[in-house]
Amino acid sequence: MRNIWIICRKELKSYFASPVAYLLLTMFAVIFGFFFWNALAVFLVESAEMQMSGQNIPMNINQQVIGPLLSNVSVLGLFFIPMITMRLFAEEKRAGTIELLATSPVRDVEIILGKWLAAMGLYACLLLFTAVNFAFLFRYGNPDWPPVAVGYLGLLLQAGALLAVGTFISTLTRNQIIAGAATFGVCLLLWVFAWVSGYNSALWAKVLAYLSIVTHFNSFGKGVIESKDAIYYLTVIFVGLFFTARSLESMRGRS
Repeated sequence: MRNIWIICRKELKSYFASPVAYLLLTMFAVIFGFFFWNALAVFLVESAEMQMSGQNIPMNINQQVIGPLLSNVSVLGLFFIPMITMRLFAEEKRAGTIELLATSPVRDVEIILGKWLAAMGLYACLLLFTAVNFAFLFRYGNPDWPPVAVGYLGLLLQAGALLAVGTFISTLTRNQIIAGAATFGVCLLLWVFAWVSGYNSALWAKVLAYLSIVTHFNSFGKGVIESKDAIYYLTVIFVGLFFTARSLESMRGRS
């Protein structure tokens, strides 16, 4: 456990020792800030129009503002996660330190978990900016917090799955751009698998829809924890890290 923490801390420091983390945090804050401002403006306009028309239909801030915003964060992950994972092992290969890492007395599982947890830590920092925006809703509105907490859990599980995939892909090349592009392509493919169920009900279409990342986030976005969705994300995390271990084991054998 100590080695995992040391590697995790080293990776986090390397993120913030370069412009990478600050650029990602700034971009994420600006983009989500626009999403938040736009969603809140639409909510306020619709609320005012209902009051002026004399309609007494209650407006649910969780369903009409927070839920869609969490879905937007899920989409943003497709673009930001590849930029987080592309350097994890590709940079080690480019710098020539992968041989030292592969022949070190540290176990493969400790290296992998340390790097993956560091990536999770950086993504959690991105989510903090969304929490700052939502704090205004809790300060001046009256949303329910349990659905928000469940939504964040879903975002972390989804990110963990995609980060595990990106971690594996990063072991396959020494070029960060290639690692990032390949990770984005795989993440996008896992996202659009759900589209097949819209026009085909065959078994293969149902399988592809089940493999879709977005399909399993819908329940979390509504504030509901479905065991099958949590199991799916945990399975993808395990499979991604398992293949990463096999790839790292291959590197160690060649060293």
